[in-house]
Amino acid sequence: MSVAETTKSTVEQFTVASNTAFKDGVEKTMTAFSEANAHSKKNLEAVVASVTAAAKGAEVVGAQAMAFSKKAFDDQVAAARSLASAKSVQEVVELQTTLAKTFLENYMAEMGKLTETVSSSVKDSMKPLNERVTDLVEKIQATR
Repeated sequence: MSVAETTKSTVEQFTVASNTAFKDGVEKTMTAFSEANAHSKKNLEAVVASVTAAAKGAEVVGAQAMAFSKKAFDDQVAAARSLASAKSVQEVVELQTTLAKTFLENYMAEMGKLTETVSSSVKDSMKPLNERVTDLVEKIQATR
């Protein structure tokens, strides 16, 4: 085999190897871009789900607060009427004590319900984000 033929063969082998390596590199890069795009899409979907859950939770908290405010106002009006109809100072003191206790118990019960609602809302709104973080950690660990 002549030097020209050997050189031509070597150049052809090098060209084929270079083309194969380039093609493999492009395919790997495109696969990585595709995976990154899918990951970003899932992240965006998680953020949307999180914001939706937070908005729903805020709506529920607002509705609970409004209902409690209305009930508290109605109770206060009824209490004022009750106090106004008292026949003695002793009766006013007894009514006032009972009303104060009732108002405090109602307030504490409502704050308990509100705390549960807020806690549930936070948990629901963080769930999609936590799932994405868990997915990312698992992928990182899988590459090790």
